[in-house]
Amino acid sequence: MEHKNLIATIYLKDGNAVKGREDFTVAGDWKELAKSYNDCGVDKLYVFDLSQNDKEHDVHLEMIKQLSRQMEIPVYGAGNIRKQEDIKKILYAGCKGAILDGARHDIIEMATEAAQRFGKEKLLVSMDTVDLIFKHKREVEDHIHKLVVLNKDIVEALTNITSLPFSVIVSGYNMKQWVKILKCDSVTGIGGDYVSTPDTDIMALKKNLATEGIQIRKFISSIPWSEFKLNEDGLIPVIVQEYQTFEVLMLAYMNEEAYNMTLALGKMTYYSRSRQKLWLKGETSGHYQYVKSLTVDCDKDTILANVSQIGAACHTGNPTCFFQDLVKKDYISWNPLKVFENMYETIAGRKERPKEGSYTNYLFDKGLDKILQNIGEEATEIVIAAKNQEPDEITYEICDFIYDLIVMMVETGITWDDIVEELNQRYFFVDNKK
Repeated sequence: MEHKNLIATIYLKDGNAVKGREDFTVAGDWKELAKSYNDCGVDKLYVFDLSQNDKEHDVHLEMIKQLSRQMEIPVYGAGNIRKQEDIKKILYAGCKGAILDGARHDIIEMATEAAQRFGKEKLLVSMDTVDLIFKHKREVEDHIHKLVVLNKDIVEALTNITSLPFSVIVSGYNMKQWVKILKCDSVTGIGGDYVSTPDTDIMALKKNLATEGIQIRKFISSIPWSEFKLNEDGLIPVIVQEYQTFEVLMLAYMNEEAYNMTLALGKMTYYSRSRQKLWLKGETSGHYQYVKSLTVDCDKDTILANVSQIGAACHTGNPTCFFQDLVKKDYISWNPLKVFENMYETIAGRKERPKEGSYTNYLFDKGLDKILQNIGEEATEIVIAAKNQEPDEITYEICDFIYDLIVMMVETGITWDDIVEELNQRYFFVDNKK
């Protein structure tokens, strides 16, 4: 049995996230909303563009692009899709799929052409009524991967007339109603304003649905607690690191109850040895640690937790508890990312605090044209070295090129975060396309 998804929705109007298709009240900062969905256990995100003109549409496409890059869960774009170019822009923005409007008069023509260009698996259709299926059942099933139902009252009818899977967007929360909908074989997920409200405890909701027999995505340990090797107090130490930077944040301990609570909540929960009780990290400060992965070491006596840290990990306000140097020796880093970061920081430092005789400051003083000239020359040198098949020369010229490239990045305000986001977006789009 496939897992059922919980789906958050974001509606975009006038460059803001608003509460609904007809309620244009600002719902909050759209980036913060997206981050909360990314961490709290939501499985998918539908973004609806409510724009009324091309200018607003372009603004919302850029927002969708940024959302897709920020999110680790699948993002689907909908709204104001009027032509094939709009579908392409949605997909190139990083969306897993484009949700077409089933009420459009040209929906079949649009879906047919889009399926040929982008693939059926990239296309969904939203609908309030069953009219489209009644009139064009074969065409829809031939060219559409999934339906998005915006009216819960048509769920039963759809299950009787089409084999297509569909998700359901509903208003509010009614446990009995949700369970009935999710138990339909054709329904792959449910969502709406309740899932999208930041105050909703998604993991608790999943737990409640699971008790009703709904197959839901949740954390399940691959090893039972009984196999862990505990210390004399019946605890296991947990090393916690930030999942993107791998920076070590803190060390804490878990007992069995804390471990099970962590799995159930999706938030790191520890056992406080000083207070002799459970400790949900962030309960009072709001600095929660959302679980990304838990790994046990070879002896099964230590857990490594990768988390998304909200705010500071340390009670002192420092990002990490490990901030006091005891001894330190200068060393060369062989971590490529760290090397690039250090180069960027050094070059950026030269721009902010010029140093007499610095070649980097000479380039900044000469301006962008000189920097770009250097990049062009070094690119040519790489080509020549590669053509001559001289590995040492290739390496040397690549290093010169990277230096000038970073100088240009600093000069134009481009950061490694910008580059990594773009590479991730391209990788995932190509990977999904394959």
